[in-house]
Amino acid sequence: MQRVIVVGGGLAGVRAVEALRSRGYEGALTLVSAERHRPYDRPPLSKAVLAGDSDDTTVDADWDALRCELLLGERATGLRLDAPGRGGAVASTAGDLPFDGLVIATGAAPITLPGDGRQHVLRTIEDARDLRARLTPGARIVIVGAGWIGAEVATAAAKKGCRVTVAEAADTPLANAVGPEAGALTAPWYAEAGVELRTGVKATEVEEGGLALAGGGRIGADEVVVGVGVRPVLDWLEGSGLLLERGVVTDGSFRAYTGEEDPASLRPDVVAVGDCAAWWSRRYGRRLLVEHWDTALNAPDVAAATLLGQDAVYDAAPYFWSEQFGRMVQYAGNHAAAERLVHRGDPAGPKWAVAWLTGDRLDAILTVGRPRDLVQARRVIAAGTPVDAEAIADPDVPVKQVVRR
Repeated sequence: MQRVIVVGGGLAGVRAVEALRSRGYEGALTLVSAERHRPYDRPPLSKAVLAGDSDDTTVDADWDALRCELLLGERATGLRLDAPGRGGAVASTAGDLPFDGLVIATGAAPITLPGDGRQHVLRTIEDARDLRARLTPGARIVIVGAGWIGAEVATAAAKKGCRVTVAEAADTPLANAVGPEAGALTAPWYAEAGVELRTGVKATEVEEGGLALAGGGRIGADEVVVGVGVRPVLDWLEGSGLLLERGVVTDGSFRAYTGEEDPASLRPDVVAVGDCAAWWSRRYGRRLLVEHWDTALNAPDVAAATLLGQDAVYDAAPYFWSEQFGRMVQYAGNHAAAERLVHRGDPAGPKWAVAWLTGDRLDAILTVGRPRDLVQARRVIAAGTPVDAEAIADPDVPVKQVVRR
């Protein structure tokens, strides 16, 4: 392999570059990024940057030592694949870029609402700086979506003295992320922070000066922030022959499929990683699309190994954290197929957790102010060791001690 192109300038892209070099790749290496900035971290955008505590989240990478050409402010527009194992070329605003190895790390773009009114999303450093300037005391801020991003924006806006309303289509916050039962436990936090939470409210359009609701209602606003999710950036891959279903469909080693999901159609010279990769999880027996920082940080090492012909499989349990309303909230695992939820501590207190179990297997955990629980639970989930369901419900018993010997 003599020439590798990495498309995408987010964390997954820069980590792929670093992993390729650390694993011995000595050929030409180019990173193509639609943003003009060098790669930067996104989680602080809704936390430190929005709060005004930071203005630069650039990833600390030695680009000279990495010997990587940076094409910043350039966008991939198409992909031509040659015969399997023979690479192809990325069409871009900088011209055609031939490769014999390709890393697809184009991430995801925020979903927006219809309407002619001004709406903000939070994905880039410019988004964060622009919104921060508008969070002034007394400003009416309406946030669509009570997910992770919505809660973090509400936290920052309330701290700055804004009049904040959060409109959520589901009946509870975080319903999509952790389910309605666990999500409902976070609802009191909004009122405590002086934020009006309106659940079961569907937004239809962003108008000038407000948000239109289904059924004819309206919420007046100086600024509307939309935080209803993201979609993988795949438009440039249409017609390429790659299998696209909610993301670039890959196996557990991040090799992309062409045509159909069959081992014979895997491309050893094309890998996808990060928010745009729909990868097969052997652990959960299903395809996952994980839009979290931890996956973007760690998965590229496996993708790089795969591209270089080395055996590697990614099978980590997903992990995510959020800082909202003065609380550190952490989640690990995948509860989608879990049988039951177990409370660990009093949700009315400052520190508690909930665990999802199937039989005596710990599938996932959500912790609030209990970082030790999270660390120990991640190890238990990774190992797949059975646990005592009664013991894990006792917050005074360390998670590592609920493992059945």
